[in-house]
Amino acid sequence: MSFINIFTVTLTLFAVIDMLGNIPLIIKLRKEHGHIQSFKGSLIATLIMLSFLFGGEYLFNLLHLEISYFAIAGSFLLLVFGFRMVLGIEDSSSGKTAMNATVFPIAFPLIAGPGTLSTIISLRSDFSMIEISLGILINAIFIFIVLKSSNWIQNKMGEAGITIMERVFGLILIAIGMKMLITNLVTSINSLI
Repeated sequence: MSFINIFTVTLTLFAVIDMLGNIPLIIKLRKEHGHIQSFKGSLIATLIMLSFLFGGEYLFNLLHLEISYFAIAGSFLLLVFGFRMVLGIEDSSSGKTAMNATVFPIAFPLIAGPGTLSTIISLRSDFSMIEISLGILINAIFIFIVLKSSNWIQNKMGEAGITIMERVFGLILIAIGMKMLITNLVTSINSLI
């Protein structure tokens, strides 16, 4: 177990989940649906992520897929998410809401969505289960803090501050996605030779 690896996993998930970039949407959901249960939303998202971390491989075995292939697909998703963050492209589905905003759309798919889940599986090719689990738990704490204090964060950072932070994490995400893509392409090619 390496602290550098835990930091890398944490930063990767932090960039993919993009809680700071989702603050305007969280505030909008609070206005439309009233109180959002910060702890419940964080807990449900964390359980979804941990379940996918430990049960995802079983699912891939059923489908006869190698984790490195999924990691390659996940790295493409990271690149897409990174480019969207850098270019400021909004998700067309992010405006959809449901009756219980705490569970849907906050816990799933806003936090533990397809990008996050594919990233978790992709990270398994480079990091240990303990490192990824700790990265998920560290992000869960941050998710809870952001959900609890989204109005305060928006007032302090302002629209420009949140936009700059989103762009910076987008660039980091692109770099991590490129590293994962190259590493897993080499692994896949070597396994075929």
